[in-house]
Amino acid sequence: MSNNNRLWRWLAFIFVLSFGALGYLGVQIYLTAPPIPSAVASSDGEQIFTGEQIRRGQQVWLSAGGQQLGSVWGHGSYVAPDWSADWLHREAVALRNRHAQAFRKDFDSLSPADRGALAATVVEQMRRNTYDAASGVITVPADRAQAIREVAAHYDALFGDDSSLATLRSQYAMTPGTLPDRADRQALTAFFFWTSWAAATDRPGETGLSYTSNWPHEPLVGNTMTSSAAVWSMASICLLLAAIAAMLWLHGSQRHEAEAQPPQADPLLGAVATPSMKATRKYFFAVIGLMLLQIAMGIVTAHYAVEGDSFFGLPLAELLPYVVSRTVHTQIGIFWIATAWLATGLYIAPLLSGREPRLQKLGVDVLFWALIAIVVGSTLTGWLGTLQHRGVDFSFWLGNQGLEYTSMGRVWQVLLFVGLLFWVFLLGRALWPALVKPSASRGLIAMVFLSATCIGGFYSTSLVWGQHTHYSMIEYWRWWLVHLWVEGFFEVFATAVVALIFTRLGLVRTESANRAIIAETIVFLFGGILGTLHHLYFTGTPTSVIAVGAVFSALEVVPLTLIGLEALQTWRRSQAMPWLGAYKWIVMCFVAVGFWNTIGAGVLGFAINPPASLYYVQGLNMTAAHGHAALFGVYGMLGIGLMLFCLRGLYERQLHADRLLKPAFWSLNIGLAMMVFLSLLPAGIYQAWASVTQGLWFARSAELVHSRVMEALVWMRVPGDVVFAVGAVLLAAYALRLLRRPAVQAAPQAWPHAKGLAVQAGHVAEQ
Repeated sequence: MSNNNRLWRWLAFIFVLSFGALGYLGVQIYLTAPPIPSAVASSDGEQIFTGEQIRRGQQVWLSAGGQQLGSVWGHGSYVAPDWSADWLHREAVALRNRHAQAFRKDFDSLSPADRGALAATVVEQMRRNTYDAASGVITVPADRAQAIREVAAHYDALFGDDSSLATLRSQYAMTPGTLPDRADRQALTAFFFWTSWAAATDRPGETGLSYTSNWPHEPLVGNTMTSSAAVWSMASICLLLAAIAAMLWLHGSQRHEAEAQPPQADPLLGAVATPSMKATRKYFFAVIGLMLLQIAMGIVTAHYAVEGDSFFGLPLAELLPYVVSRTVHTQIGIFWIATAWLATGLYIAPLLSGREPRLQKLGVDVLFWALIAIVVGSTLTGWLGTLQHRGVDFSFWLGNQGLEYTSMGRVWQVLLFVGLLFWVFLLGRALWPALVKPSASRGLIAMVFLSATCIGGFYSTSLVWGQHTHYSMIEYWRWWLVHLWVEGFFEVFATAVVALIFTRLGLVRTESANRAIIAETIVFLFGGILGTLHHLYFTGTPTSVIAVGAVFSALEVVPLTLIGLEALQTWRRSQAMPWLGAYKWIVMCFVAVGFWNTIGAGVLGFAINPPASLYYVQGLNMTAAHGHAALFGVYGMLGIGLMLFCLRGLYERQLHADRLLKPAFWSLNIGLAMMVFLSLLPAGIYQAWASVTQGLWFARSAELVHSRVMEALVWMRVPGDVVFAVGAVLLAAYALRLLRRPAVQAAPQAWPHAKGLAVQAGHVAEQ
């Protein structure tokens, strides 16, 4: 136990130190974020924008769809442009053309010397920081002021209903009259200008370093990759190779314990589900329904990349615009995966402790219907708010906040936070007997409960930002939620649950699992907590974020190198006894998690994580390839595996149509691989070439996104999507066959048998 105690102390130390560093860097981001001026004025004294318009414009953009309608500073969707990069390029071209008028020629008709001189003038004007901290005013030359007004007029028309931009609007998957109010459109242009101003303007006291570390790549304004991005990228690669070598050496040099010998019969075969365990059945049917909905919305969203305002000729966008379909697709994906994991916790808690707390079933039922109300309510109000242009206040409080993966209105976020705390309470009261009694697996159970507590508590980060919070800080807190909540504590929770399942099946020794789960959590959190910063390289943060993010995001990948080996070992152990055949496809789901962790999270993740790589590919389909492979391949397959394990104990064995699970499993995984490697990854590589050679604006332009190559790659998703959807339908058919007849109800005297199972598993059961 002394060794385990040391590991627990190291875990606490890493946890406190890493979050302290992350908090300190958050303060630095707050202090050095791009300033929002009180006004933007021309040198002749004419006001262009006010600070209030910039702040209002941020709210307007988010209420119009925000990160579901293009992106700002690289974070968001991929059909519409990155508005920061698009504005920057349009303004630079407009300014260059105005200077060329002095020669009474087009820019391209000038001599090389004149073109060079004009290009240098544009760079100097765009990069010069004229923000006066005393007055809060940004002053621009008169010719640049005219260029700004020219670009603002374009966006005013685009977000309105100007018929001359109907084709471009369709290519961006926008609906006519996205912002009906003229004042809102003017505020939006102020916000877009400010994001591009921060992207090109040198920081105070710096030369050649903008507030966004020269992102996006834009040669016309001198935005090229910084030396710090290059140096820290090389350092991260060297560190990654060294850390992998060290981990493999350590793994190989350790004395390996004898493998566990599975029992001769299934130790869970006689387990009797308690009333609260049975109450989790409906959670899993909801999981499958939400997964089917997510797939349907994904098909519609992908098709909008070809027909921006219709679906095979049908004017679907009038009822289900791109903003709504993509919001539902991304948000429901989080919902169904999280629901599977929450339900698994509620199912295994009484199984582990051998105790059914009083009114536990009522609590499980109440929580389910509360979650359904939140999912349905947030989806419905988000759809209505977008379709009916309800405005910024409705969007923030009830509708669509416009933030990727955390788009639901604040009221729904508060309700979900309360629901998660209630889930932690239900889980804790059911696990308490196992937590207070000494046993071999108490460490694993403690890890389940601690990670569950972090899941409930850390969702509070979604409540930190407000309507008027600086955009850099919104992104900082949003990634606390998306990266730490989803990719951090939920993963620790699920990994501990899987370890408990394997110990109960006799595939892993309890003592080994105890040490392994704590050690793996230490390694994961050591890289994962500060690895959050790799999402924030170019969101108006100081260069220290690049250094820390590059180093620790490289360390995130290190433990993933062994997951593939562990997956093979898991598969090999599962062949040990004939009775383990009943768990074959559950184990195969966990094997798939290992594969996609290595490929999707590891290889594809590190392909975009170094600053030198992300500088060119942020906001391109390279990110989508990593996101799909990691989100469904890792978290989705994990959720499905946990669901299948729970259903195995909730329904009689003869009701399980296992013949459907084989094609379902392979269809889901093969379809995902086809989707990623035949469509998303090639599209990302094609866009990356355009970004490197011409600039990010071109990689995200309608000209390239709707080129023959890109549209062909979108169509290449169809075979993978079909195969994937077939797998989901087969999984649904498997679940429905469990309802052929009611499960046999447990006799009143059967509970002591479950109690005996808990004792056999190493716990002292209590009434």
